[in-house]
Formats: sequence, structure tokens, C-alpha cells
Amino acid sequence: MTPEPLAHVTRTGRPHLLREHLEAVGSLAAEFAPREDMKVPALATGRWHDLGKYRGHFQYRIRTENGFEAHLEPEGGGDKDHSTAGALWALRAEAALFPVAMAIAGHHGGLSDMEKFKERVQRPGKKALLEEALAQGVPQDLQTTPTGLSVAPLLTLSRHRLEFWTRMLFSSLCDADFLDTERFFDEGREAERRVGVTLEQLSDGLRAYLDRKQSGAPDTVVNQVRREVLSSVLAAAPSASGVFSLTVPTGGGKTLTSMAFALEHARARGQRRVIVAIPYTSIIEQSAAVYREAFGELGHAVIEHHSAVDPRRETALNRVASENWDAPVIVTTTVQLLESLFANRPAACRKLHNIAHSVIVLDEAQTLPPSLLTAILDGLKTLVEDYGCSVVICTATQPALGRRPELPEGFASIRELVPPEVRAFERLRRVQVCWPTRREPTPYAELAEAVAREQDVLVVVHRRDDARKLCALVDGLVGGEGKTLHLSALMCPEHRSVVLADIKERKRRGEPVRLVATQLVEAGVDLDFRVVYRSMAGLDALAQAAGRCNREGLLDGLGELRIYEAETAPPVGVLRAAVDVTRALRVQRPDLDLFAPESFRFYFERLFANANRDGKAIQELRKELRFEAVAGTFKLVEDEWSAPVVVPYSGCEPWLEELMKVGPSRERLRALQRFTVTVPRKVLESWVERKWAQVASETVVFLGPEHRGTAYDPTFGLMPEKVGILDPGVLITG
Repeated sequence: MTPEPLAHVTRTGRPHLLREHLEAVGSLAAEFAPREDMKVPALATGRWHDLGKYRGHFQYRIRTENGFEAHLEPEGGGDKDHSTAGALWALRAEAALFPVAMAIAGHHGGLSDMEKFKERVQRPGKKALLEEALAQGVPQDLQTTPTGLSVAPLLTLSRHRLEFWTRMLFSSLCDADFLDTERFFDEGREAERRVGVTLEQLSDGLRAYLDRKQSGAPDTVVNQVRREVLSSVLAAAPSASGVFSLTVPTGGGKTLTSMAFALEHARARGQRRVIVAIPYTSIIEQSAAVYREAFGELGHAVIEHHSAVDPRRETALNRVASENWDAPVIVTTTVQLLESLFANRPAACRKLHNIAHSVIVLDEAQTLPPSLLTAILDGLKTLVEDYGCSVVICTATQPALGRRPELPEGFASIRELVPPEVRAFERLRRVQVCWPTRREPTPYAELAEAVAREQDVLVVVHRRDDARKLCALVDGLVGGEGKTLHLSALMCPEHRSVVLADIKERKRRGEPVRLVATQLVEAGVDLDFRVVYRSMAGLDALAQAAGRCNREGLLDGLGELRIYEAETAPPVGVLRAAVDVTRALRVQRPDLDLFAPESFRFYFERLFANANRDGKAIQELRKELRFEAVAGTFKLVEDEWSAPVVVPYSGCEPWLEELMKVGPSRERLRALQRFTVTVPRKVLESWVERKWAQVASETVVFLGPEHRGTAYDPTFGLMPEKVGILDPGVLITG
């Protein structure tokens, strides 16, 4: 009697029957499919995805490797490919079912380009894999085409919509396959995935928190505006699904107001979760903490998904839900969200079907790169029009994403949630803007003298070298190294957190605070200064810098944003183009109001009109169903040239020691993210080659403690030019 074919086997020898696995994955995939016309195709992908495991060679190998009795080893080749057979079976059922076949073929290695897929299924010898599987007695009900499987709905889709439909099908299959396999190997993980909190509970809890907070707040103009904004937004929550804008000045309560709307809107429209996408991890941690405080005992329902989650507060739920976003509230990076829409690997695509039927809050939406705008807007529109999503574009500097001649791919309709009669920007005007009176650059020596005369001042510069130079000049004028604080991306996240805490402590004690920083402080970092100096930049960056000035409106008068022309130009690309657009607008509109929403409409119209919005021809690649090429091309962060290095900042040593002793784990790698700085990849490779940097467990590159104080400065962070120059004190002490 032929033994029952197996899909998996535990270390203890417990078998997972192949038939049970295929039936379970089919049912789960159909359940996960986010469109009705995808349910039956998803059922088929699940039932057929591992048909190749019926082959005699696979069954012989899995049985012998796990101590099961096996028949004689089959003759012929031992090709380990077990996904092509199911793809071929789908094509045999109907040639137009190639989306089903592509999903099956890619469920381990990823969705491939159409040409590569065709070459694969037509390769000599691959068809034999299906015949070998069928010869082993694939159950008839698994061979049977599911009732209702039709290609008719696919024929009505445009090429881009078909591409996205295929992605969603692939996501449903990959998540179903992973979860059924996980359930077999680790039954406890399924219990960890249960959140036990509904959107209704979260919405009610947040409303109660906001009521308590508002009732105890002083009756200032800021709090009056916050109350009116919240009231208007909640009144609009039952509106039909679609695209909304929440245009609120800095200090207007955007973080909690956007969440309150999203929860109420999801509740009214039957959507399943809220996804908040934020451009920077520092803001994610800050926002997630705000949400958890607001939700109280329900705060565990907030899942952070990014590369710098502090393992001291990462829960088991966070770990498992981050894999597929099966939770009520997800707080993630814009990179994670948008790159998931265009990814091709199973791990990155698992979450995609759970993005459907969600409310997506795009925070600080002005940071979207113009060169990818066409693909981004098309992906978001598809989510709204085909997959039951709503999008909230949330920022003080709206990027004008509505359809217009210079942006024909924009959203057809965007509904603003804050009515004009609230006059939020006019009433929350807390900053006086001082534009440059000359086009000539302000020498840093002159700027340093002006900064040294202030007691509460922030300076935002273009480049890291500028920040170091200016910081040292100011220190020389105020009488001591380290008196002027510094922030840049050459400091690891843990170091930056320490500096931010130091700023708040100095302010609490009434001490002078002078901070020199790069533009990383401009989006969501909770800082408040009387005076802010900002090098000439894009209008949105200037407004974000103004948001760090008199943020809480506590000054008797207005704060001051003093814009200056820097000695150096901003980096080539979008930042430099943005400066040119701002200068041109200033010439045309000498009275340009930095806080008027219409100013940003003019600004972004110019910026988008001058940009190549599909700079990498991603839409053409999508049209050709080149999934692998799209995934490799769609990069919000150009990281091919860069790589992370762990720096010798206090607190990293125990994690490094544990990594080298025990090996990598999710917890250890996430912990070490708090101590990383990004450097050019070629530079890092040269450090390793010269043994200035070391590799731990073939996973993490790090600079040893001998670089502390030299290559890693306690004020400026990593100083790449000093790597290899060792600290004599460390050498003496051994």
C-alpha cells in the first residue's frame, strides 16, 4: 500500500499530510483574497501550489530524511523544484490563468518577470515534473478545477490592474502557506497572533481619552483650534470611502486627530484596520508611544513594524503580527508600506492582502519622492478603487496630489477634513518669518556669532559637515566644547535619543540650549525653540523647520524663523530642485506666505511639473508584468550604495557579545539597529578589508571599542575620516 504523501515533518517525526496542507492552504487563501473575483482563483492556487510534492523523488527524500519507511528510490532526475508542477497544472486548466500559475511558481522564490516565467515553464524537463506528480496519484478532487474558476473577470482589467490583482493573489497564497505551515510546526504561535481588541473598542477608548484631555486643558487658542479640528474631522468620519486630506498646522493635534478619524471611518465603512505610514523611524516610535498612552490597556493592539523597534518593549504579538500586519493598528514606515505594494518576494508580500480594506494614514506626505510619484499614486488609487481602502493625506504642507494638468495621474477627488471656517493656520500663526535680505551666502563665522547670542536656538543646515563646522564655531564663542548640541544621521538612534532627552532636561532647568542639526529634525521631532535658523530650502522644508519654533505657542510674542543663504548647496537632486522652486516663487510672489495652504499648492505644482514623475519607467515595467524588475527598481530609499555599521556607542557591547556567542536572532538584530549608522557600502567594505571593522556571525559589521572617542565622537557621532585612527587610551589598557 502506497504511504500517504507528506508535506512536512517535525523534528519529533510528526507528519503533515500533503493533502491536508493543500486543502488548508486553499481554504485560507480563499478567505484572505480581498476581492470576490479572487476567491476561487485563490482556492485553486492553494490547492495546486505544492502539487510537485507528490513526485516520487520528493516523497522519497522527505521520508528517508525523517526516518520514515520509503519505497525504492525512483529512477530519473532528482529535481527539487516542487512549484512548477502546480503552475503547469493551472496553465493546463486554462492558459489565461497565468496569474494563478505565476503566483504558484513564485511562492518560494518570488514573482518573476513574465518572460522569465514563460522560459521556466517551457524549459525542457519541467513538464515532466507535473507528469511525475500526477503519476503518483494526486487525489482527483485536488486535480479538479474549482467550481466557478473563470478568467472572465481578468479580461476586464487594465494591464496595471491585472498586475496588482496578481500581487494580491500571490500575497493571499504566501500568507496562507506560511500560516498553515507555522500552525503545524508551532501551534503556540497561532495563539500569539490573537489580538482580542476591536476597532470599536479602540475608537471608544480614544474618544474617552481625548474628552478627558480636552476637559483638563487650559482654554488657549491652540486648544480651541485642536477641539474644533477634532470635532470637524469626526463629523466627516461616516463619509464614503475615498481619499481625504487632513491639513493641520504644526501643533494642531494631527497625530491623535488622524487616528480618531481613521478609527471612526473604519468603523462606519466596515474597514478592518488602520495603517499609519510615517517617513522616519524616530517619529514612528514617538507616535506609537502617543497611541499606546491614549489607548491605555488596549495599547498592545498597536503594532510597530520598522527596523529599529526597541526589543525592551517588543512583544510576542508585535513580532508575529509584523510579518503579515494582521492587527487592528499598524504603525510603520512609508518605505515598508509603499515598497510592499511593489515587492515580489514572499516575505515582503505576505502583508499586502491585509492592506486591503484598511484606512491608510500617510503622515508627512510631502516627503514622497517625485520620481516615484506616478507609481505611488497608481498603487494607492488601486487600493482605494479596487480593494476597499481609504487614504488620509496628513501634513501641514499638503503636496497637492489632486489631478491637474501638471499631475494628470493625481487623485480625481480629495476631500479636505478641516473646513475653511476653522481658520487653523491663521489662528495658530506663532512664528514670524525673516527671509534673506541678500543672495550672497552668510559665512558660518557670522552665523555662529548670531547663534551664540541666543539662549534658545536651533540651526538647521544642509549637510553633516556643515553641522560639525558650525557646532564647533559656536562652542568656541560660548566658552566650552560640548555646550552646543548636535544632531545628524551620523549619530546612531540611541545617541540621538540621548541628545533629545538632554535638550528637554536643559530646558526644564532653564539652561541655554543651542542645537545645530541636519534636516532630520524637521519632520515630527518634538522640539520647541524661540529662534530657528534654516538654510534656504524647499518651501515644505522651511515650513517644517518653522514647526520647531514656538511649537506650543508659549511665548509672549511670536517666535522667529530666520532663513539664510548657506555657504554650501543642498545635495543634488530633489533637495536642490526644491530650493530653485522656492527662490523662483519668491521672485514672483514677494509676499509669499509660508503658512498659507495655497502657497504649497503653487510650490508643489512647480516641483511636480519640473520632475520626471516616473523617473525609472516603473509603470512600463508593471505593464509588462515584470515583477522582479519592478521590485528592484522601486526604491524609496536608494540603499544599494549604502550599508549599516554598528558603532561603539554605550550599550551596544552586551548585544554584540551575545550575537558573537549565540548567533543572530530577531531580538539581537533589532537591538543592534539602535546602534547603527549608514555609510557608503564601498567604504565599509574597505574598512573590513583593512580590519578596521569586524564581522560578527557573518551578519553584522561593527567598529570595535578602540574607535570610541576617535572615529565615534561623543558629540558628532561617526567621523568616517578617522576610522583606523585608534584611541591610544584603549590600546594602553588593552
